[in-house]
Amino acid sequence: MKKINKEVLVIGGGSAGMAAAAQISEKGHSVVIVERESTMGGILNQCIHNGFGLQRFKEELTGPEYAEKYIDIINKLDIEQYTGTTVTDIEDKGDHKVVYAFSSKNGMLTIRVRAIVLAMGCRERNRGNIGTAGSRPSGIYTAGLAQRLVNIDGLMPGSKCVIVGSGDIGLIMARRMSWVGAKVSAVVEIQPYPAGLTRNIVQCLNDFNIPLYLSHVISKIYGKDRVEAVDITPLKNGMEMTEETFRVECDTLLLSVGLVPDNEVSQKAGVKINKETNGPVVDSRLMTSVDGIFASGNVLHVHDLVDFVSEESQRCGAYVCDYLDNREEESQYTVCSGSNIKYVIPNKFTAGRDNKFYMRSMIVKNHAHLVLTLDGKEIMRKKQTHIQPSEMITYTLKKEDLPLEDLNGESRLEISLVGQGE
Repeated sequence: MKKINKEVLVIGGGSAGMAAAAQISEKGHSVVIVERESTMGGILNQCIHNGFGLQRFKEELTGPEYAEKYIDIINKLDIEQYTGTTVTDIEDKGDHKVVYAFSSKNGMLTIRVRAIVLAMGCRERNRGNIGTAGSRPSGIYTAGLAQRLVNIDGLMPGSKCVIVGSGDIGLIMARRMSWVGAKVSAVVEIQPYPAGLTRNIVQCLNDFNIPLYLSHVISKIYGKDRVEAVDITPLKNGMEMTEETFRVECDTLLLSVGLVPDNEVSQKAGVKINKETNGPVVDSRLMTSVDGIFASGNVLHVHDLVDFVSEESQRCGAYVCDYLDNREEESQYTVCSGSNIKYVIPNKFTAGRDNKFYMRSMIVKNHAHLVLTLDGKEIMRKKQTHIQPSEMITYTLKKEDLPLEDLNGESRLEISLVGQGE
């Protein structure tokens, strides 16, 4: 058994983990990264398309190029890394934490630290999560698995594809499968609006003349050994219009039906989970319900852009350093989601500094207002354009905009989204 003593353990070596670790190391604290894959970089390694890094590095990069920049940073900082290593349990010992992990190279590892950053990312929902009827032939993949097969393993999942869900990975794979010679017959989305970014709808579907069926579902899958066809049924007011069902022949079905933060280890540590995000409940420092355990990136809530993940994780790293340095934290107050907002992260705010909030809309609006109310009194209203659930809203509340004289121990900040004129 190998024993490791550091100030901080970062679980996950993707963009979130590397950004947090780099920030912690730059501020003079010892840190170790544990990554279950054989290389650092996380999901970025299989995202060979461009569009990354425009905000963080001010240049357009592919996923592996973005990862390489952070790998270079953590290597220059001489941060200790353990790849091919899986964390199995976390024990809270009061003034420190003991983490148990194992790998084929090092066997069992016992890691003693003062703080932990959860940066495990997220996983894909699968067929079982959406309850699609029909047989169980081969040829059904999650979009992320198909992406790995094509981009890393050099394997072709199929030649005639239908994609379920219009999430960003599914849209990107529609384009990728077209590039490698497959025919993409349809992208089928249950909602009346796309689940991916607008730019991906344009670049991945419109540019390749791939039809997008909104308010439709895959009602049945056909095939014995391999997928042969699927039934596509339109929805009206949430009900299947079975008389309008049509069949599409295909040999491959790709599922892009949402992402779920990967929090099995978090729950083992006693971390409280937010039912709306499926990620940890965090305060204004991105610290979870367990003292000394922090979270950032897609394990906290699913982000649109990796640049947002890195920015959030850098702030998380800075908060970890404040915790290690025993800096006294000012009073924190509750943040809650109001009308037309699915969730707000973080779940607390601090009066003594600027607070950055991430949130998701529940409506589609070309023009709306973001409204902040403190204990029922409106304190801020900001115009928003082109609002939809697939695109995250960010807002920074400046400390000078908070009426400090109105704050008390029971104060609640509510963030809502209202239509123009409301």
